Amino acid sequence: MAIRMASKRRAVALAATGASLALILSACADTGDGGGGDGGDGGGGSTAAPPIDCDAYKEFGDLDGTAVSVYTTIVEPEAETQQNSYKPFEECTGITIEYEATREMEAQLPVRVQAGNPPDIAILPQPGLLNTLVKQYDAVLPAPEEVEANVDEFWSEDWKEYGTVDGTFYAAPLGSNVKSYVWYSPAMFEDAGYEVPETWDDMMALTEEIAATDAIPWCAGVESGDATGWPGTDWIEDVVLRSAGPEVYDQWYTHEIPFNDPQIVEAFDTAGGILKNPDYVNGGLGGVDSIATAPWTDAGYPILDGSCWMHRAANFYQTQWPEGTEVAPDGDVYAFYLPSMNAEERPTLVAGEFIAAFNDRPEVKAFQTYLSSDDWANAKAAATPAGGWVSANNGLDPELLATEFDRLSAEILADPATVARFDASDLMPSEVGTGSFWAGITEWFASDASSQEVTDTIEESWPKN
Repeated sequence: MAIRMASKRRAVALAATGASLALILSACADTGDGGGGDGGDGGGGSTAAPPIDCDAYKEFGDLDGTAVSVYTTIVEPEAETQQNSYKPFEECTGITIEYEATREMEAQLPVRVQAGNPPDIAILPQPGLLNTLVKQYDAVLPAPEEVEANVDEFWSEDWKEYGTVDGTFYAAPLGSNVKSYVWYSPAMFEDAGYEVPETWDDMMALTEEIAATDAIPWCAGVESGDATGWPGTDWIEDVVLRSAGPEVYDQWYTHEIPFNDPQIVEAFDTAGGILKNPDYVNGGLGGVDSIATAPWTDAGYPILDGSCWMHRAANFYQTQWPEGTEVAPDGDVYAFYLPSMNAEERPTLVAGEFIAAFNDRPEVKAFQTYLSSDDWANAKAAATPAGGWVSANNGLDPELLATEFDRLSAEILADPATVARFDASDLMPSEVGTGSFWAGITEWFASDASSQEVTDTIEESWPKN
C-alpha cells in the first residue's frame, strides 16, 4: 500500500466501482462454529482457523498459571470475539488473559500510569496516545525483538512507523479500520430513483434533491462519553483529504502548517455545508445543535425509519445497527464510498489499534508476540463469524474473513496501489487530537462557533515543544 506520511498514521484508499461499496463490520460471536449472523453476505466465518504455532512461545519459559492484564477500548459487541481470539494462545501457554474494556481509555490510562498502576498491555486506539505515554510519562516499553521480527515480516514499513516514537519501535499494529463510508438504505434509493454518487458534487446534488422533497438528507451524532467529538473529527479529516489533498493532510497533522491554515478552515466550511445546514441535518434527531448530543452509536438509526437518508460512518458502524438489521446491497442498510472531489481519486481515511506494554515479564512478552503474529490475525478472523473485522497483517488468510466486504477491505489494505491516510486526530499530540479537536468540533455544533473560531482555538492549544 502506498501510504505517505510525515511521521506516522495509517491510511488506506478505497476504490469503488460504479455500484456502491458495502460495509460489513460486526462482531459478537463464539469461536469455532459460528453464532451471530452472517453479516449480510455470508462467507468464510465458518472456516476453522489453522492451529497456531505453540513452539513459538516455549522460548519464554514455563508460563502455565501466569496472567496478563489487557486494557482496551474494544467493548461489546466486539469484546467477545476479541477475547475468543486469545483462546488458542491461552490453551498453548497456560496463561490467563484478564480483559478490561473501557470507552474512557484516553482519560483513564494516563491516570493509571501516573498512579503506578498500569495494565500489562494496553491496546491503544491512537498513535498520538502512544506518543504522549512515551514522551510525557516514559511509561511504554520498547517492543521485544520477537514482536519487531513479526512486524517486519507481516506489516508494511508504514504501519510499523505508526508504532514508532523518535526512532524507537514500541507498539505493534493490531486491527485496521476503513472510515470513508456513507450508510444508506438501498430500498429507499431504489424507490426514489436515486443513484449512489460518484463525486462530491454528485453527493451534494443528491443532498439538494432529497432536501427539495422536504426530507432531511443527513443524520449525525458525535456524543461518545469522554471521547465525545471524534466522529466529527473523522468528517473533517475525510474532507481535508479531498479538498486539500494528501500532502496538505500530512503537513496538517504534523503541524508543518498551523491547524487554522486557510485550507483547513475551508475544509471545515465544506463539511459545514452539510453538517451545519438546517435543511440537510439532523434527520430524526433534531437541529444542527443536536449533533453534539446525539450518541454516535445510534445516530444512523433514523435511516431505518426513513427519517434521514445518509450517515457517514466507518466500517465498524456495522456492529451498531440494531439486532436483526440486514447489511447487504439489497438489505436494510448498506454503505458506499464517501466520494472524492475527483472521480479519478480515491483518498481514504483509515485507523487501527496498537499494542503497548508496560511490564516485561515473560508472559507479557509472549502475549505481545502472539498479537503481532499471523497466528493471532487468523484466529481473530475465525473467531468473528458474523463479520466486521479486518487487518492489514499480510499473513491474514482472506478466506477466513466472514464476509465478501471484509475480504474486499483486506484487499484494499494490502493493495500496493492504495493511497490512504491514517486518522489525523489519532496522530496529533493527544492534547489536540483527543483534546481540543474533539472539544472544538463539539462546540462547532453545540454553540454554532465558526470554522475560523474553532480552528483558531485548536491552534492555540498545540503544544509549544
